[in-house]
Amino acid sequence: MARKRSKGKSATFMMFNVTYEDGMVTSNRRVSYDLLDQSFGCSIEDLAHTAIQDQDNEIASRSSQRRAKIKSIARA
Repeated sequence: MARKRSKGKSATFMMFNVTYEDGMVTSNRRVSYDLLDQSFGCSIEDLAHTAIQDQDNEIASRSSQRRAKIKSIARA
């Protein structure tokens, strides 16, 4: 008997392209919708900046290599 196809999961994250001050660009950085709650009046880009900076800090603590500061963030 064949299985029914599932409808799939809705996206639980938003994608961003990040440009750093040293010229490096990373594409399709994921940020959870839970972290992009605009109920306090902050813009999505400001909330994404904070979330991506936290991700970078966690990666830096594991790898002992710091990234440059974030210059700009744009939705992918």
